[in-house]
Amino acid sequence: MKKSKLAAAIALLSCYPGAAFSDTVFEEISVVAQKREQSVQEVGIAITALTGDQLEALGFDNAQQVTAMAPGVQTVQPNGEANYSVGIRGVTNSDFTTNVESPVALYVDEVYISQMSGAGFSLFDLERVEILRGPQGTLFGRNATGGLVHFITRKPTFYQEGYAKITLGDYNQRKFEGAYSNELTESLAARLSVNINKADGYIDNRYTGDKLNNANDKTVRLQLLYNPADNVEALFNFRYSDQDIDTGFFENVSSIRAGELTPDEMNPVLGYIDNDGDVYAGDYDDPGFNELETNGATATIKWTISDDVKLVSITDISNVERTYIEDTDASPVPLFNFFLTTDAKQISQELRLEGSVGELQWVVGGYYLDLDINDSNGAISEPFIGGGGTTVEGSEGGLYSPYISTLTSQSLFGQIEYPLATDLTLIAGMRLIQDEKEFDFSVNAVEFLNPESKPGFADDSNIALQAMLGEYNASRKDTEVASRLQLNWFPVEDILTYVSWNRGVKGGGYNAPIFPLTPPNYYDDDTLSYDPEQLDAYEIGVKSDVGEYGRLNVAAYYYDYTDYQIFNIIGLDTITINSPDASSKGFEVEYQGQLGDNWDVLLGAAFNDAEAELADASKTRPIQSPEWNYNGLLRYHIPLSSGSIALQADFVYRDDVKFALTDAETVQQDAYTLYNASITYTSADETWQVSAYVDNLTDEEYVVQAFDLSSTDVFGMTEQYYGKPRWWGVSVKYSWF
Repeated sequence: MKKSKLAAAIALLSCYPGAAFSDTVFEEISVVAQKREQSVQEVGIAITALTGDQLEALGFDNAQQVTAMAPGVQTVQPNGEANYSVGIRGVTNSDFTTNVESPVALYVDEVYISQMSGAGFSLFDLERVEILRGPQGTLFGRNATGGLVHFITRKPTFYQEGYAKITLGDYNQRKFEGAYSNELTESLAARLSVNINKADGYIDNRYTGDKLNNANDKTVRLQLLYNPADNVEALFNFRYSDQDIDTGFFENVSSIRAGELTPDEMNPVLGYIDNDGDVYAGDYDDPGFNELETNGATATIKWTISDDVKLVSITDISNVERTYIEDTDASPVPLFNFFLTTDAKQISQELRLEGSVGELQWVVGGYYLDLDINDSNGAISEPFIGGGGTTVEGSEGGLYSPYISTLTSQSLFGQIEYPLATDLTLIAGMRLIQDEKEFDFSVNAVEFLNPESKPGFADDSNIALQAMLGEYNASRKDTEVASRLQLNWFPVEDILTYVSWNRGVKGGGYNAPIFPLTPPNYYDDDTLSYDPEQLDAYEIGVKSDVGEYGRLNVAAYYYDYTDYQIFNIIGLDTITINSPDASSKGFEVEYQGQLGDNWDVLLGAAFNDAEAELADASKTRPIQSPEWNYNGLLRYHIPLSSGSIALQADFVYRDDVKFALTDAETVQQDAYTLYNASITYTSADETWQVSAYVDNLTDEEYVVQAFDLSSTDVFGMTEQYYGKPRWWGVSVKYSWF
C-alpha cells in the first residue's frame, strides 16, 4: 500500500502536461539561509520557502499549515493548543517541560526562540518563511541538528502601506489581523502589526456544561526602521503576546491492563468509564487553563563599511511567563491535576562580519546566549500522591518540583564559499561552542493551601512543605564543534547538484521528572543528566528548474549519531537519555510550479528510516517519527473581468507513529490523511480579498499525543489528545498601497 502511494506521488511529480506557463503562486524566491540573500535554487540545502504573499494566497495563517506543505516536516503538539514543536526528518522534541530545548530550532528575524512555551505565536504580517532541513549549526548555531524554521516579518516601509483582515469561523471564531506602515520622518519609518484571535472551545465538558480548547490570543508588534545614513540601517522590534485559554483536554480511554486499551471495561481506580464514542467530549471536574505571556525587544543594526564588507549586530531580550494546569485523570474524580510554570529570561547577542574578497564569499562572527529559567512542575492530587495528609480545611496534597536552570552559551563561527571552477563551488564552515549550565531541582510533598487560586497555585505563599522527596544539584561545561563541508556543481545552468557533510550538535542538559524516583533510579547524573548530541549528516541533492513548469528538487541523506538524545514518556514523566547508537536514512522529493494554464501545484514525498539503540541493546524507532509523509496542493485560478477566483484543495498524509518507546497499542496512532479546501475571490486591483475555507474536510479523528497511565497500579487509563475537528471560516481582507 505504501509503495503504491509513493509510485503515485512520483508519477504526479514527473508527469505534467506541456501547457504554456502563466502567472503562478509558486514563483522562485530569495532566502537568507546562508546569511545573505540568494535564490532558493542556488543554495545547496533542502529548503521549503514561501513568501508572505504566497502564504496569504494559499490561506496559510498558522505553523501547522506551513510545515504540513514541506516534505518530511510536521508540527507536534505535546499538550494541546498551548504550544508546539516542529519535527524535521523524524527529529523532534515532544517534551512539554521547558528545560529541554528542541533539536529543531525556531528563529524569528534571526533571533533564536529557546522556549517551546513561547513558540505558539501567531503567524501574521510575514515577509517569508524558510524551512531548512538538516543540521544548520555552522551559521545558525543553537541546537539545530534536525534543521530550523525561520519566520521573517514584514519590515517598515517609507510609504503608506497596510491591510486589515477579519475572519469569522466555526465555534464562534472571531479573528482580526492588520498592519500599518509609513514614514515618520525622511530617515525613520514605523510598522504596527496586530493580531487578535478568539473562539469558543470545541471540547464539550459534560460535567460543567462549559467548553474547553478555546482561542483567546492577542499579539502586537511595533517595528521602527532608522536610516541615519545611506550605509547604516537600524531596525528595532518590540513585541508582546498574551494567551488565556481553557485547555488541558484529554480523552479518557480505560486501560486497566498495562499497555492495553480496554474501552468497554470500567476503570476501578476512577470508578469511571467514557465510552460514548465522542472524542471531543468528556467529564472534567477541574478544567485546566493556560496563561501565557511573551514579550521582547530586538535591535538589528547593519553597517555597510564598504562595497565588500558589512557588519551586522543583533541584540535581543525575550521573556516567557506561563502557567498551565490540566485535569490529568480526565474524569469527574478529583484525583490528579498536572501543572507547570515557566519564567524564562533570555538575552542574546550576535555580531558578524560578512563580505567578499574577489570571488571568495566569507562570513565570521560570534554569538552569546544567556538563558535563566525558574520553572516548576508537579501535581495537585489526593493526599496519598504527596505522601501525607492535609491539615487545612479545603486544602489538597500533591507534588511540587521547582527547578532553576541557567545557561551561558558562547560561540565563534565562520564560513567561506569559493568557486573552484565556473561551475563548481566549495563551501566550508565551522562553529566552536562552549556551554555552561547549572541546574537545581527538587521534588517535594506539599500541601496546597488554596488550590483554586489562579495562577498562584505554586507560589510559596500557597504551599506548606510536608517532605522533600529528592533533590539534585549539578553543573556541566561542554565544548561542541559544528562543521560543514560541501561542493555545489552546476552541470548546466538551471540544475544544481550538491554533496555535503554537516556535523550538527545539540547541548547537554537535565531532566525534571514529576514523580518521586524509586530504585534503581536515583537523583544522580546517570538518571537526570544527558550529554551533548553529535550528528554527522551526509546529503546529496539536486535542484532543478524544469523550464516553464516550475522547480523539482530531490534530496537524500544518511544520519549517524553519537550520544543521540532520545526522548521517552514514562507515565507522565518525560525523560531524555543518550542512545548508544542511532542512525537514519531517507529522501525527499518536492515540486512547486504549474500544471497547465492557471493550475498551481505543490507536491511532496518524504521517507525516513530511523533506528536508535536503548541501554538494553534493543532497537527502537524514535517517537513522533513517521516513515512516510506525503503532501499535495492543487490551486485553480479563474480570471474574471472584475478580478479572479481561486479554488484550492490540499492534503497531508502522515504514516504510523508512536508516542513512547514501546510497541503498546496505548501509544500508537495509525496513518491518516487530512484534507482542506478553500475558495478565494480577489478584486482586479488586489485591494479586496474574500475567502472561505474548510479545514479537516472529512472530520478525521487522529491522536497527536498519548500518555500511557494504564494498569490499576497507575490510573487505569490512557490519555489521548486529538487534533482539531472539521473547521470552517470566511475572511475579508482589505489592503492599501
